[in-house]
Amino acid sequence: MRVNKHIAETGYCSRREADRLVSEGRVSVNGVRAGIGTQVGPEDEVQVDGQALKAREARPGRRRHVYIALYKPVGITCTTDASVKGNIVDFVGHEQRIFPVGRLDKDSEGLILLTSNGDIVNRILRAEEKKEKEYLVGVNKAVTEDFLRGMAKGVRIHNQMTLPCRTRKIARYGFSIVLTQGLNRQIRLMAAAFGYRVTQLRRIRIANVKLGELKPGRWRNLTDVELRGLVPGEADW
Repeated sequence: MRVNKHIAETGYCSRREADRLVSEGRVSVNGVRAGIGTQVGPEDEVQVDGQALKAREARPGRRRHVYIALYKPVGITCTTDASVKGNIVDFVGHEQRIFPVGRLDKDSEGLILLTSNGDIVNRILRAEEKKEKEYLVGVNKAVTEDFLRGMAKGVRIHNQMTLPCRTRKIARYGFSIVLTQGLNRQIRLMAAAFGYRVTQLRRIRIANVKLGELKPGRWRNLTDVELRGLVPGEADW
């Protein structure tokens, strides 16, 4: 397999992060600096920053990898960078090395998934997967039907039009929105295009995984049903 896939399968980081480590020259295979396409076999030794990585071994009756749903509070940053105060990895404090699936803005709250399986991260994040993400949004002025229709049709941000989405009024100053993409600060920028300012943003669903009764700062393991819904056919859990 390619070296980035091997690194991800050890639980060290995601494939995307592994590619970055390789490009920075921090990965070696059998003592030789690795390239992006370097292939790795079962007998090869892979090192990151001079430290050998060991493949994660499955334990009888237990999953090979970790999959959790976290209610991220406002103020926590979705990064694995230990130098960032309030990073999500330190906040969770899991005994295994985990990393977030995608991002949720520091000033937003709600559901985010974390895992030790780098392959799952990439499969969930790929745009063609069309995974729905549902949010509850509070804004600074009354929600109108024109505003909801405009949001649903698509808005030009980051020099591109957002994909059509579903919106629904839930309160005078609140609405729900279901997206199938995840552009940087997407909902806030979409609302700003109509003169609205987001005052609260909470993600309550990713595909078939719901925030449910989780309290801010608490997490739980995903169920087998949730995993099968996220990544159909996945057997390497």
